[in-house]
Amino acid sequence: MYIDTHCHIDTDGASDYIENARKANVNILINASEDYNTSLESVSLSERFLNVYSCVGVHPLNVLSYDNDISKFVALISNEKVKAIGEIGLDYYYGTDTKERQKEVFKSFLSLAEKANLPVVIHSRDAVMDTINILKEYKVRGVIHCFSGSLEVAREYIKMGFYLGIGGVLTFKNSKLYEVIKQIGLDRIILETDAPFLTPEPYRGKRNESKYIPIIAKRVASILEVDESVVMDVTTSNARRVFDI
Repeated sequence: MYIDTHCHIDTDGASDYIENARKANVNILINASEDYNTSLESVSLSERFLNVYSCVGVHPLNVLSYDNDISKFVALISNEKVKAIGEIGLDYYYGTDTKERQKEVFKSFLSLAEKANLPVVIHSRDAVMDTINILKEYKVRGVIHCFSGSLEVAREYIKMGFYLGIGGVLTFKNSKLYEVIKQIGLDRIILETDAPFLTPEPYRGKRNESKYIPIIAKRVASILEVDESVVMDVTTSNARRVFDI
């Protein structure tokens, strides 16, 4: 059985989406959030479907619309189906004019995760050093979502106790991520789709779904020269450990 550790499930069509995943042996889905409204929707979906869990938080590109009312999120994490704070972090690719605000909101949610003893799901784009330096200020654990960085950065995150979320980018023809996977192995990676984004080859350009997790696993298995079942077993065990499932 596989776990998709990061997806964004549309409420409309959720039943079909979850069934498609189940048919592909992806039996647990962790639904990420981008703001308060999507956090509410994520929690609601997790209450409707036994095999869906939720993360709550504010994406770095949504910090300007965040009203600083952390109490609303405190209320949400009392739900036992909420397994992480996320996705949160820094995005300087699109958000260069909101850097300070991003840092402020990021720290607020890291503080919440620390107090609640919940893992964090970190979005970091073009912001590696700030992300690392801020994370070092808190006693938190979790996953670096959609990791696509260098071996040096991977090792730094791992040294800090984080897992790396590996998704469809690994299958892209121009991706060098395979070099990192070859060096770090399975011990600190988990699988994710980031659906509906970042669809793996050969379906790139189409809408992504959790059902494509086995494609990513097959690529990992090929890189490490192990059986796909080994990738499934280890990454599923890792995901259970990270999210306490």
